[in-house]
Parts: sequence; C-alpha cells; structure tokens
Amino acid sequence: MTHIAIDLGTTNSLLSYFTEDGPKLIPNALGEYLTPSVISFAGTTLHVGASAKARLVSHPDDTAALFKRTMGAEKPYSLGKKSFTAVELSALLLKTLKQDAETYLQGPITDAVISVPAYFNEMQRKAVKSAAAMADLQVARLINEPTAAALAYGLQDKEEESTFLVFDLGGGTFDVSILEVFEGVMEVKATAGDAYLGGEDFTAAIANHLIAQAAVSSNLPPEQVAGYPQLQHLAEQAKLALSEKHEVHLQLDTPPLQLDLVLTREKLEEITENLKRRLRAPLDRVMYDARLSPEDLDRVVLVGGATRMPLVRSWVSKILRKFPEATLDPDQVVVMGAAVQAGLISKNSALDDVVMTDVSAFTLGTEIAQEVNGIIKAGYFQPIIERNSVLPISREHIFTAMVPGQREVNISVYQGEAPLIESNLFLGEIDVPIPYNKKEQENIAVRFSYDVSGLLEVDTKVLSTGKRKSLLLKNLAGELSEKEIKTRLKELAQYKVHPKDQAENQRLRAHIEQCYTMAKNADRDILMQMLRDFDALLEKQNSSDIEAARESITSNLAAFEANYVH
Repeated sequence: MTHIAIDLGTTNSLLSYFTEDGPKLIPNALGEYLTPSVISFAGTTLHVGASAKARLVSHPDDTAALFKRTMGAEKPYSLGKKSFTAVELSALLLKTLKQDAETYLQGPITDAVISVPAYFNEMQRKAVKSAAAMADLQVARLINEPTAAALAYGLQDKEEESTFLVFDLGGGTFDVSILEVFEGVMEVKATAGDAYLGGEDFTAAIANHLIAQAAVSSNLPPEQVAGYPQLQHLAEQAKLALSEKHEVHLQLDTPPLQLDLVLTREKLEEITENLKRRLRAPLDRVMYDARLSPEDLDRVVLVGGATRMPLVRSWVSKILRKFPEATLDPDQVVVMGAAVQAGLISKNSALDDVVMTDVSAFTLGTEIAQEVNGIIKAGYFQPIIERNSVLPISREHIFTAMVPGQREVNISVYQGEAPLIESNLFLGEIDVPIPYNKKEQENIAVRFSYDVSGLLEVDTKVLSTGKRKSLLLKNLAGELSEKEIKTRLKELAQYKVHPKDQAENQRLRAHIEQCYTMAKNADRDILMQMLRDFDALLEKQNSSDIEAARESITSNLAAFEANYVH
C-alpha cells in the first residue's frame, strides 16, 4: 500500500511519496509541484489551485485563500451564494491533491501522512483529520512541519552527531524546532511557534505601507484605498522582487488610484519590525525549553518560502550567530520529510535503521483550586506533562482534597500554556470517589501517560485506600483500532514507574548513603546535599536530567571512594 505525503500549506500545497531512492515529488494535473491553496467557484464550477488563484483579483467574492489559518474555528467563507468552513475548503483541496496522486501513481490512494504546524492545537489537528476524511483519505499520521523538514535533512548525514535548529517560516505559519541526530536516531528536543505568523504577514505589512502612500498621493481616505485588490497584488510582487534586488520601483495608475514610489530593503526592515519581534518569542522559548544557547547548535536549517527573504536570513544569522543553510528547496523540504515518515510507516526497507522520537507540543495538566485571601478559588492550571517532553512519557502528581469530609475529587484534563484553565483546551474529566474523612484531607495520585500517537491515559489512586480509577482519552489520537490501542497501552505500562522506584536510581541512592557512612566532617555535608538534590530531581521526573545526574554523581562517588579506599 502506498502512503502519500501531503504538505497542506497556507499558500501552497505539495505531494510526494517514498521510493527506494528516497522521497519523490508528485506533480499536479498541470505538471507543477506547487498547488496554490486557493478555492474558487464560478457558478457551480469548482476551481482549485492555479486557476482559483488567478481569480483572487478578478473574483474576490467567489474565491478563498489562507483558510488554513482558521482551521479549528467556525469562521464562514462566503463563495458566491455558498458558505464553507476552513475544513470544507481544505477537503476540496485535499480531494484534488488525492486525484492528482492517483493519476500520477496510476492507482487508488487511501492513506496519507499530512504535515501540520507544530503549534497547531488539538482542535486544529482534528480539523485537518476531518478535512482528510471528507476527501476520502485516512490519516496515517499528522507530522509536525519542522520535524518533517528535519527528517529530510537528517537522513542525508544520519551517521553524524549534530544538534540543529529548524526555522520554518511558511506562508501563514511559523514553527521552530531543535533536534538531535545521532547514530540513526532523530530526537526532537523542543518545538514552538506561532500559527498566525507567516510570509503573508510580510506581504500585508508592505500592502499597508502602499495603502498609506497611495492614500496621500491619490488624496483618498485609506479605507477606500484598501479596497483596491491591485495593491495586494503589487505588495506580493514587491516582496518577491526585494528577495532578488536591493530596491524596487512600484507604479500604479488606475484612476482614481495613483502610486509611484521606490521601496528598499531598509524600508522593508522598518515596516516589518513588529513581525521580527513576533518571530523572536517562539525562538527564545524553544532555546529555553531545550536548555541550549546558540553556540550549542551545529546547524540552522531554513524551511518555508518566506525564508527566501534576505531580511529573514540576515535576522536569523544575527540572532543565532550562525549562517543558516537551505540546501534543499525550502518550499519542498516539508513534503519530502513527510514522505520519509510515510516510508517509515510503510516499513520501507531503505529506512530500517532510522528511529525518530517526538515531543509533546503542548503542556497537559489538570484544574486545581487555590486559597486566595482566605477564599477557595478554582480555575487554575496545574501542569503534569510539560510541553516538549519526549514521548512516550508518564508523569505522576499528588493532589490533596480541598477540605476534610470531601467525598469526591474531579480531575479535569486540559491542554495549553495559560495559568487559568479558561484559556486552555478542555479534553475530558473523571470523578474520583474518596472516603469520608472529617479530620484531614485525602491525597490522590494522578498519573498522565501520553503516547506519540496522542493517546492519553489518566490513572488515579486514592493513597489511603489504594483504590484506582482510570480515564482513556482518544481525542488527541488519530484513528486507532482497538487492537492498536491495546498495544500502545501495553507499551505505555513500562513507563508507569516513578523514577524514585526505578532500580538504577535506588541503587545510586544506596551508593550515596554507603559513602555517607564512610565519610566524615565536610564530606558528609557534601554527600547529604548530593542526596537531597538527587531526591528533588527524582520528584521532577525528568528522565534526561536524571540520567545526566546519575552519570555525574557516579563519577563524583568514584572520586570520593578513591580518596577513602587505598
């Protein structure tokens, strides 16, 4: 069975599939690789791609573009007398791409790997899956765009150890990820982004500048000038031209609209200053989450058509103090990486030695109540699995009932980064009965176990009685069969051990205690602090930090014993 790969882009979409010789692009019906993500209706005639894009200026009321940005929202798009959602428009686009793939591969296509922005939340991801289902496509997997790009680059030198950052600025979304590649293993360390920032925003900044200038030269109010679609087209041409030239001369003479000006790269830098500030926030977050500085990066890879802009490339170079590379076509690299993922799913023999790990794009947690000025107030968010945790993962947190005599605790599950649950995404809930205890509050252990497929298992345990209750949330996962769910739950079970109960950590604690009995004076203080620090680290349950600490402590203990044992 052939799994195709689809880069469902904001401005353009692409197709590919994996062969023994690597990823191969699939042309559309016009023989082109880029299919504009535009839908238009001429009466009852549907236009998709290039023909629809050509109607953006001539028939704007019958044409829709950039609808990927509203995936997961209820915004309606009126095309003529019909109204569509972003999901429905995406389904029309996906159906056309599916037909192009079937024509090229000369056979039916049912399964696809589809790329999505890393920072798409679950509502947006489910919207993509719904669009695929409407187009008669089964989603084998949704792959984050930076991960796909990194997969395409990583395969070229998978024997070389490296840490690299993927800077993905497409037409409508921005993602940045940090990955490590070593011995055929590709591990995502951190990912962040902005689902509403892309090349189209740079075009809009130029258009706003042109509108302001045209309003002055035409002696017209800016709101009237903004209604002329020619200015949007001119702004796009100016953006592309400034990628090749230092300045561009723009003219427009369509009475009553008049425009004659020279736009330079320096001016473009000035009018897009706020966009660069928006680029900085996800970049800072991903470096913070990965605990890296620019000096720790071996490579910086540019992905997405908007990275062709010199101002973006120079800005990345300045911030990361490293010249970025783009040896693969930035428009094509995501779909090529998605094809690699499709090959992995299809168990292609050329990919037997490739292993890839992923991370959770968002924090998972639960609602808690807190006492504020003597008043108990609910609605606060308590993280359990932090964003950018390597998957699969299992984390436990102990919660306490608010008051003695409480008979039930509600564990509600949310996804997001906000301190208040009202700004995060609700996923599900479970009510946990607790024994009546009028003297003190009961304690409940809550464990989240999260799989790379998106399967989330919530286990609760009342500590005083040992009684357990569980909740299985499938709304983060793809279309898994009951057999697949059982298999994944069995695999997750091995992660449901608190680090303090793992044999290697217990052995190390015992070793520290043994050395303490040998030591005297200041050495005992050092070892006691070492034990406290290690216990605190175990409670945080970060496996990579614990592993690093084990190596350091083992080395220090060996040096200590060398001084005491001769």
